[in-house]
Amino acid sequence: MLYADPVVSSGERLGSFPYAAELRRELSARNQRYAADHGLISRESIGDPPAVCYLPREDGKAHGNFLPQTYTRILGHRGWSSRLNKVHAQARAALPREDRRWRELDSSNSSDALLMNIFCFPGTRQHRRIFDQLGVLDPGMPEFGVKAKVPLANGHFDRTEIDMRLGNLMVEAKLTETDFQSAEPKLVEAYRDFSQVFSQPDLPRNGRRYLSYQLLRNVLAAYANQCSFCVMVDARRPDLIEAWYAIMRCVRLTSLRLESKIITWQELSEGLPERLQQFLEEKYGITPPATSPLG
Repeated sequence: MLYADPVVSSGERLGSFPYAAELRRELSARNQRYAADHGLISRESIGDPPAVCYLPREDGKAHGNFLPQTYTRILGHRGWSSRLNKVHAQARAALPREDRRWRELDSSNSSDALLMNIFCFPGTRQHRRIFDQLGVLDPGMPEFGVKAKVPLANGHFDRTEIDMRLGNLMVEAKLTETDFQSAEPKLVEAYRDFSQVFSQPDLPRNGRRYLSYQLLRNVLAAYANQCSFCVMVDARRPDLIEAWYAIMRCVRLTSLRLESKIITWQELSEGLPERLQQFLEEKYGITPPATSPLG
């Protein structure tokens, strides 16, 4: 890190958002049923509501948080399988001890797991509609946890982690996270292109802290790397959608605004294979807008 304790969740300062809590409750109930119906090995975290976390099968060839064919494909791809090793940050305090360390992608609340569930499914690449929705002409193979170099004013770089890179598209994925975090001015204003890309006085703040730091950082990453940028959120999170538009209103460069987009998991699901749609509906409550209660 460049500075000591520069980033915290703005939820710690502003209080919890009901949309995130409501979605966590729904996912908890859905995954309790899903694990029971399919005989999957799972544990529940401490808290109300508990997060359902899945353990891989004893032979290591299946995992309840993924469709079997998706998990097999992840294990067969070196870059993708390394993402499975990302440690669960709250495991020590919130989850029971097991013979293996808990991983972030074990959790039913993991936006990274949802992202991989969609883009690592074997049939997704054959459904061109999803890439048309994202404006990606040549998607190639998705990369997860990509380190993007974002230039700082002092000549150094911030190695920002991008959730997924798909061709020339950088993606930030969100599900039950409270917000896009906040950061002190000394961190945000240290980026070389900050004043060129954003109308600084208009950016949303909580006191002195800039809100939606992750969006600011990722837009700067897309600009520096000559990529487009997309945020993927749940339609049940209007708070995150509003936060996105609050940042986009402050982007000075018309071309960059046009190359930045937001899409919901529900909209993405329209272009997916039927088996994957069924999985997303059962486990996440994600359905295409025409059939969604909010659609």
